[in-house]
Amino acid sequence: MGRSRGGLTTKLHAVVDANGNPITLKLTEGQAHDGRSADDMLDTVGKGQTLLADRAYDSDMLREILAERGAKANIKPMPNRVNIPKFNKKLYQKRNLVERFFNKLKHFRAIATRFEKHDANYLALVKLASARIWMRFMSR
Repeated sequence: MGRSRGGLTTKLHAVVDANGNPITLKLTEGQAHDGRSADDMLDTVGKGQTLLADRAYDSDMLREILAERGAKANIKPMPNRVNIPKFNKKLYQKRNLVERFFNKLKHFRAIATRFEKHDANYLALVKLASARIWMRFMSR
């Protein structure tokens, strides 16, 4: 857990598929930069796929890693960028699937209230809830 003025904090990062189901989950310290923590989560993004991410993940390094894998990045650029990369607003609207996933997670009380205080136990709860989200999707 990271320490901030508000106390101990963490961030949950997720990669979801085109249906909004979780593929990769990661827990980081609250003060950690989002873009740097995404590097090891990109193993699931392959050739011909497009990564949709919010502007916290906007970095040239992340775009280069994706380009090496043959994937594209549609990340909303930071407002202070000098060289603004291509950005498709219509495609970016699909990023709401990530937000919907986080909303589904908040339906689990132990996750929404951060019942478990130890990092590994909290991540285990998130993964358990993610498995239940997958099971709901598969039973349709």
